[in-house]
Amino acid sequence: MTEPWASVEDVAKHLGVVKDSIYRWIEHRGLPAHKIGRLWKFKLTEVDVWVRAGGAEGDDSPKGER
Repeated sequence: MTEPWASVEDVAKHLGVVKDSIYRWIEHRGLPAHKIGRLWKFKLTEVDVWVRAGGAEGDDSPKGER
């Protein structure tokens, strides 16, 4: 069975953060996301790997602006 695509709302709920954090992480921290039309979609397994690798660590400022 294939993994279903998750929305920004689904990922925010999965990680316990607000949607704005998801958009910032896509832009500045390389959160694995796929743009389908105007919508961002995710595979939760890819998001979990990114989190475990330290993608969400530290403050919320973009890389290079610390």
